[in-house]
Amino acid sequence: MEKLKREVIISVQAMPDEPLYEEAAITAMMKSVINGGAKGLRLAGARDVANAKKLFDVPVIGLTKPDKLPENWKEIVYITPSIKEVDELIKANADIIATDATQRPRPKESLEEILKYIKSHNKLAMADISTFEEGIKARKLGFDIISTTLSGYTQASPMKSDEPDFELLKKLTKELDCPVILEGRIWEPKEVDKAFELGAYSVVIGSAVTRPQLITKRFCERNI
Repeated sequence: MEKLKREVIISVQAMPDEPLYEEAAITAMMKSVINGGAKGLRLAGARDVANAKKLFDVPVIGLTKPDKLPENWKEIVYITPSIKEVDELIKANADIIATDATQRPRPKESLEEILKYIKSHNKLAMADISTFEEGIKARKLGFDIISTTLSGYTQASPMKSDEPDFELLKKLTKELDCPVILEGRIWEPKEVDKAFELGAYSVVIGSAVTRPQLITKRFCERNI
């Protein structure tokens, strides 16, 4: 974790139906963001995690997602939902394993069981949460890292604005004794500065760097 203190982590992800999902394209994006100064990677799927660990000397956060998000994605757990997916990431040699730690119903094992499995393999466990209460509970369970990843993307956390959830970050950093990571809706360098001022351990940036279709959309659908 020392390598990630006050550093930027880039989430390099694409869905299977997107052009950049191709293995060569994802690998090229990983190389590009590391060349740009990223000190860590957040990656979806064992394929990309394994490739990153072979090619780069940076901490890798691994997670899994379904090939296509269902329509009720706000109601369900879909980020590394079970031990099966955790095991895939362990075999790919992820340094940190991220899992949904919201209070939504889980498909198989309990959150406690998943955490125990991660820890039994000497991996750091990251809790992707959407509310302050979820962050507190995840830390009490024993998660090593708390991330605001799902704030604004669950029924328990309606999106209040297009900005990062600085209020949630502020509350968590004041209350918790572990690294708290800001992730979600970060588009400007000044927002990274503000996150560190509020006590963020690291900042994860995704769409603003690695999702060209969303970057383009912001320009094309601007308010005139």
